[in-house]
Amino acid sequence: MTIRILPAVGDPDAARTVSGLLSQLPDAEPAPAVADSTALVDALAAAAQGVGAQAPAGPAAAVEALPEVVLVHERIGPTPALELIREVALRFPAVGVVLITADAGPALFSAAMDAGARGIVGLPLGYDELAARVQAAAQWSAGVRVHLGGNPDAAPGPSGTLVTVTGAKGGVGTTVTAVHLALAARAAGRSVALVDLDLQSGDVASYLDVQFRRSVVDLAGISDISVRVLQDAVHDHHTGLGLLLAPEEGERGEEVDDRAARQIIGALRSRYEVVLVDCGSQMQSANAAAVELADVALLVTTPDVVAVRAAKRQVRLWDRLQIRKAEETTTVVNRLTRNTEIQPPLVAKATGTQVARTHVPAAFKELQPCVDAGRMQDLDGRSTVKQALWALAGELGLVDAPAARQGRGSHRARPSLTGRKRKAVTAGAAPGSGTGPGPAPGAVPGSAAGSGSRFGARRGSAAAAGGPGPFDPAGPYEEG
Repeated sequence: MTIRILPAVGDPDAARTVSGLLSQLPDAEPAPAVADSTALVDALAAAAQGVGAQAPAGPAAAVEALPEVVLVHERIGPTPALELIREVALRFPAVGVVLITADAGPALFSAAMDAGARGIVGLPLGYDELAARVQAAAQWSAGVRVHLGGNPDAAPGPSGTLVTVTGAKGGVGTTVTAVHLALAARAAGRSVALVDLDLQSGDVASYLDVQFRRSVVDLAGISDISVRVLQDAVHDHHTGLGLLLAPEEGERGEEVDDRAARQIIGALRSRYEVVLVDCGSQMQSANAAAVELADVALLVTTPDVVAVRAAKRQVRLWDRLQIRKAEETTTVVNRLTRNTEIQPPLVAKATGTQVARTHVPAAFKELQPCVDAGRMQDLDGRSTVKQALWALAGELGLVDAPAARQGRGSHRARPSLTGRKRKAVTAGAAPGSGTGPGPAPGAVPGSAAGSGSRFGARRGSAAAAGGPGPFDPAGPYEEG
């Protein structure tokens, strides 16, 4: 979000200082400083009325034409600063006003808040404090404009999409899933932050070949995370991802509590369009807060009894602690093979969660070279694992639909031919072989060779005889 700022500073030296600092703020659009209170009110009135004269719009357009933040210097005149703040707050309630003053004591702070200011910046000016107050006032202004009818698509406060990835247990592919969802969103042109909140055993740095001395712990003790502090803690990876890593010393993870996690995630969501959080498999206060705040909470499991039971325990834990309901959780089935006994519908029934339509196949041989080299970003685009994970990103809305369809590629579209069916195709369709126009005797409906079913005919005598299979009497599971 671009922050339009109008400074009102009467002192020329102070005006130059303010303009210089504002020019360094990211996503800021500072206007030339006005010299007195009359010029400030006239400029705001002209902005509100100018749009109405050019476009057939009413109050909504007038609100949207105003700057988000107004800076008022204590020495502005002829109207005193506090009276000017009160007038601006009454006439232009969608504008966040910040007072610049040398006296930042509690008495003046209380008076400024009563007048309608959204913050105070002390003199001499500092970049971090100014950036924090401007961003806070801009977020407040965005929220007010939603209620006043200006820019209804804007969301108050943090606007980035938060996606958490949690493992049912260790080793189910949580970090690989988080990394590739982040890479897919970045390839779609979005700004992405990847956060490692597996505080004791996080491996995001190992999977992306990163050595960086800063970590999420460095932000835990900061009460007001400014833009510069956040930039110092986030590693800019060459893929375009912003990485906030877990500490190398696992015992330091205890320094990140739920309050710190909420503040860190809020700061990241105000700077990035997508925030991916790897929560690991162990629930602590920090990653529990992330799951609670998430727009999308993914739970990764493998199709085996131990992992599905662990996923069920995890979902029940979230429900008992009132972190997240089962129906609000999306389960991702990883390492699914053609011969897997536990099908995705059974996972959904056991956990009570939604199961993602996109499942990730078991193909560790494709991953092993990149895992061993620590360069997961170099995974071949023809990899079925990468195609499935990028298709999952499309299903979650992290990439555009065309990219998602492209990622679904070969592992879904090409039904495999067994040796018996291949021989039948080569020799010609014999009557009753199951490859002709009619179904073979005893075949399960919908499991013919040309049906495109992902798992083919179900094994076992009950399925072969057309009777009920072990999990789904209606036939093999097909993806939506």
